[in-house]
Amino acid sequence: MTSRDLVKKTLEFRSPARVPRQLWTLPWAKNNHPEKLAEIQHRFPDDIVGAPSSLRSKPVKQGDPYMVGTFVDEWGCVFVNVQAGVHGEVKAPALPDWDRVGDVRFPEELLTVDVTAVNAFCRNTDKFVIAGTCPRPFERLQFYRNSENLYTDLGEDRPEMLAFLKRLHEFYMKELEIWVQTDVDALTFMDDWGAQRALLISPAMWRRLFKPLYKDYIDIAHRHGKKIFMHSDGFITPIIGDLVDLGLDALNCQLFTMDIEALGRQFAGRITFWGEIDRQYLLPSGTLADIDRAVRRVKDALWRDGGCIAQCEFGPGGRPENVYQVYKSWEEVV
Repeated sequence: MTSRDLVKKTLEFRSPARVPRQLWTLPWAKNNHPEKLAEIQHRFPDDIVGAPSSLRSKPVKQGDPYMVGTFVDEWGCVFVNVQAGVHGEVKAPALPDWDRVGDVRFPEELLTVDVTAVNAFCRNTDKFVIAGTCPRPFERLQFYRNSENLYTDLGEDRPEMLAFLKRLHEFYMKELEIWVQTDVDALTFMDDWGAQRALLISPAMWRRLFKPLYKDYIDIAHRHGKKIFMHSDGFITPIIGDLVDLGLDALNCQLFTMDIEALGRQFAGRITFWGEIDRQYLLPSGTLADIDRAVRRVKDALWRDGGCIAQCEFGPGGRPENVYQVYKSWEEVV
């Protein structure tokens, strides 16, 4: 069975031969543990890969997002980084005042996808391929406005913010409409919605402003026979049911900030949990036995002849032996 078939069986709860794998890595891991990282990747190769962006026109960027210093992304948002190997943060908003919204230029280069090149990549791999784009409307608003300004905008229901969000969503829809014409297996989108123990905005506001956007992303994927995945950090229990109802195929979230058993009682067999194993405490500080128990806990709660992907992130502080154990334990339990 190919990786592509394995992932599809998992997403459709059709008893795959084993759990599919995907390791997320930050440059920190390669900088600090190159040999151990190579060993993990050799022993447990990914079943899921991202398609190359393959753009005919190159977006304008400045700097390296994973180096100490300043990075300007293709949207014109400025990130400041103080630690090599991880991504920086926006300190000064690119759009400090709504009077300057007319100056904002979206990166039209992202719409110049070379469909032929992407299709060739998909044709030459048996991996499950995710599109090389990732809409993130809430986070993009944060990058333009910074968090403090954006929460004020949301609280005041600023018409300028709502108009800008509509424009942003329309751009993302154009991007997705191009990607569904390729041979990728899935689309993906993201927004980090959770703090450690609560949503960043009220569920009611989320449902009014952002749920309709996600419905559009999910619908466009399914209309074209694609699966669709989402990533969201933090405690997001209040909105998982909404995402399930929208038909989201796979969700990457920080399971260990939530009640995993309760998630299983509500959602196991209805959505695939695309990882993860706790990178806040277990991967940096847990024992091998702790890691094994964590994997078995996730499997027992969420696996229903499918519905789990063995995923974790190897980033700052992560112990390579713990990352290795994640995949070894998944191999033993499924």
